[in-house]
Amino acid sequence: MAGKLTFLVGAAAGYVLGTRSGRERYDQIVSQAQRLWKDPRVQDATEKVQHAAQEHMPGSTSGPGFDSGVGGR
Repeated sequence: MAGKLTFLVGAAAGYVLGTRSGRERYDQIVSQAQRLWKDPRVQDATEKVQHAAQEHMPGSTSGPGFDSGVGGR
């Protein structure tokens, strides 16, 4: 019985510590991605690609239905 209890306590501690570090790392990645997306160089490149796509396929990347799916300005 003591072995099972020790195992459960260890598993619970590992879960708590793992989820904390996992969440911190996830938050770091999200923060870095948001910083990158807001970088003016990335936004300029995004606009260039969007304009090039509009030239080749008019109407396909404009209007209320268009959403890049990433961040926002």
